[in-house]
Amino acid sequence: MDVVKKPMLLEVVRQRMRLRHYSIRTEKSYIHWIRRFVRFHNRRHPKELGKQEIEAFLTHLAVDRKVSASTQNQAFNALLFLYREVLELKMPQLDSVRRAKKPKQLPTVLSPDEIRQVLSHLDGKYWIAANLLYGSGLRLLECLRLRVQDIDFNLAQIMVRGGKGNKDRCTILPASVIDPLQEHLEKLRTIHSQDLEKGLGRVYLPVALDRKYPNASKELCWQFVFPASRYVADRDTGHQVRFHLHEKALQRAIKSAVRQSDISKRATAHTLRHSFATHLLQRGADIRTIQALLGHKDVNITMIYTHVIQKGGMGVRSPLDLL
Repeated sequence: MDVVKKPMLLEVVRQRMRLRHYSIRTEKSYIHWIRRFVRFHNRRHPKELGKQEIEAFLTHLAVDRKVSASTQNQAFNALLFLYREVLELKMPQLDSVRRAKKPKQLPTVLSPDEIRQVLSHLDGKYWIAANLLYGSGLRLLECLRLRVQDIDFNLAQIMVRGGKGNKDRCTILPASVIDPLQEHLEKLRTIHSQDLEKGLGRVYLPVALDRKYPNASKELCWQFVFPASRYVADRDTGHQVRFHLHEKALQRAIKSAVRQSDISKRATAHTLRHSFATHLLQRGADIRTIQALLGHKDVNITMIYTHVIQKGGMGVRSPLDLL
């Protein structure tokens, strides 16, 4: 009689997360924290652990490892998923676990002149991508995950698919980037045709979509606007596919451009998105419109940019300037 082995705990976690369509990044993060939690308690099974052990682990992260509040909360969310969705233990006592409060920080914003300086030190696909980060208010991965069919030149808009919270939204396509972007897509079309002749040309698609549309991965409309330079094996299908450009490549390019611009601010790719919202607000755009363009769930999140534009921190003049 064959003995059927039960799947390992982490494998069950992966299965449950993929069943609920969690992103691959969230999957890797949760697996990391669950593994660290088990190792911290000498590899005891989580079923043997409870609220006290969870609090001890979170305290260790904050006191000994000195992680940030957001990192500690990420670890807590991973453990919450483990107990409620994988082990299927209700454990209402977890609701009373003290969680670190994330400090409120105002975002770094570049002035229009500083934006021009940064963009002037970029070229090619990095220039186009940075222009979309600032001109359309995209998040880094939202930009890199754009597919050819998501760009609507007639309506001058971009459809963001599966953004934060797995939500779709529309945002603006800057007129100044239309011609360079069209030229970029023409080059992409030529490369794609050459790949098809070589028996390649597949792009990564989620498994369910790939099964539903078997030939879609070879169609131009599904290709990434910013594709990676080489093919890799898809872990699910085994096919040689192109993914999008790695985010670190764009981050490094923008960091280098900021350094060459001699800007004395800690500016990143996400700073361009913050600058997009702030500059729209300065030009009189409605806060609800900005909320929709950014894809914020709550308008209170968008309201942080009203604090950024207040002159002198609180909208008042220093008494020194009145002397």
